[in-house]
Amino acid sequence: MIIKVDENISQENMEKLLKRVEELNLKPHLSYGTEYTIIGLVGDTSVIDVNRVLTIEGVLDVQRVQEPYKRASRKFHPEDTIVKVGNVEIGGNNLVMMAGPCSVENEEQIMTAARIVKKYGATMLRGGVVKPRTSPYAFQGLGMEGIELMKKAKEETGLPIICEVMSISQLHEFGPHVDMIQLGARNMQNFDLLKEVGKTNIPVLLKRGLSATIEEWLMSAEYILAGGNENVVLCERGIRTYETAYRNVLDLNAVPMIKKLTHLPIIVDSAHSTGKYWMVEPLGMAGVAAGADGLMVEVHPEPDKALSDGPQSLKEDVFKHLMENVEKIANVLGKSFKAK
Repeated sequence: MIIKVDENISQENMEKLLKRVEELNLKPHLSYGTEYTIIGLVGDTSVIDVNRVLTIEGVLDVQRVQEPYKRASRKFHPEDTIVKVGNVEIGGNNLVMMAGPCSVENEEQIMTAARIVKKYGATMLRGGVVKPRTSPYAFQGLGMEGIELMKKAKEETGLPIICEVMSISQLHEFGPHVDMIQLGARNMQNFDLLKEVGKTNIPVLLKRGLSATIEEWLMSAEYILAGGNENVVLCERGIRTYETAYRNVLDLNAVPMIKKLTHLPIIVDSAHSTGKYWMVEPLGMAGVAAGADGLMVEVHPEPDKALSDGPQSLKEDVFKHLMENVEKIANVLGKSFKAK
């Protein structure tokens, strides 16, 4: 349920309203707008007498929210959420570029990749230190050694770093050392992990599951928000369909739909959604044009030698070209973005 309140409501009436809500064992969630304030109520709202609430001076409207996700709903929070990651703001009028190798392999590789993405204007450095792989024999990542290398790259470039975690133990081990954690597609419905992430204040990039519906995806975000962590960014990374010509199908429909349903920022990963380096640029540009708040791409100094996801990784010249074209689209849309 949401209660729309006039911005000029007296403090006395606001306190009266909140007291009545708390007496009914409901949790209020306040969202302040320019013209009115939204009070979102979480709990058994069937006990609310709508007509009695409307008698309080300053209350403009009362509506029941039908969606199962509450805190993630734009009805609860009409204004766009801006998530701060270090000195980077994700959401609003900003357009961010998260770039770097799929996996941190060694010091030379990650430092070279970090210098490349910094050179052409990336705003965040991505790099995997643990990898969920289909084969148990594939490269699984360097773990804490990789985190230390990411920190070294951050120290030189100044770029905030984002790394994936796959378990609660990794969350507590890696979390204090990174600026943002990533929950991958295969962990979107790892509910114990989602609950634990909700207890932290670490910004989180929540990727869409391989076959997840929009509602399932937002319900996973709800787990994190319900725990108290409001620093959630969604990531569309392609879904599995019958098509086999490319790795996944980038669901661009999801971008405007997410913007309609929720206040959370959304990033498009045009690397995992295609699996082919030559498709990364056009699909990334399309994602920006559709309204995404940023892109995530993979950049590797020598893709042919990459230990994971080489076919979808961009060389320096391709990344440079992508950044230049993204800037053109951003300028048309009035987004803040600058390729160097």
